[in-house]
Amino acid sequence: MDATYEELERNDIKGPQEAELLTHAYAGFWVRFWAFLLDWLVIWGLNHLLVSPLFTVLDLPKTSGMFTFSAYSVTTLIVYLAYFALMTKYFRQTLGKMVFGLKVVSVKQDSKLTWSTVIFREVVGRYIDKIWILYIVVAFSPTKQGIHDYIADTTVVHEKLYRK
Repeated sequence: MDATYEELERNDIKGPQEAELLTHAYAGFWVRFWAFLLDWLVIWGLNHLLVSPLFTVLDLPKTSGMFTFSAYSVTTLIVYLAYFALMTKYFRQTLGKMVFGLKVVSVKQDSKLTWSTVIFREVVGRYIDKIWILYIVVAFSPTKQGIHDYIADTTVVHEKLYRK
């Protein structure tokens, strides 16, 4: 059946509705904890597959004599910090975050992660988080940001989970 012109005129023909703006869901404390634990295992593996054999082959001591820091501990620290900084800069996520579907984003709209942001977040932020009680801020903050995230203007979100 065909509709007459009068029937079409009476019908309320609506234009396209505006699509709701969806934003990524923030990653909470526990998922970030498990991602970090996985990253820690990756770094442990890197250090035991690369750094430790290198020190053994070169016959370098892995412990320090009277100094607080040995060459071995400094090298493993460099691997630790470089892993987080390089993975976050180039992929916006570490292997642990990839497994759990998380990524680091800037809270500024359409802003890329700059080297200064990444260095602060991943190098300086790792020292801030050595005080474990400060990391619990992630659990209670509405945007699930840690202290280092607040200062670096970043947050961690789920890649494929959205909220209205």
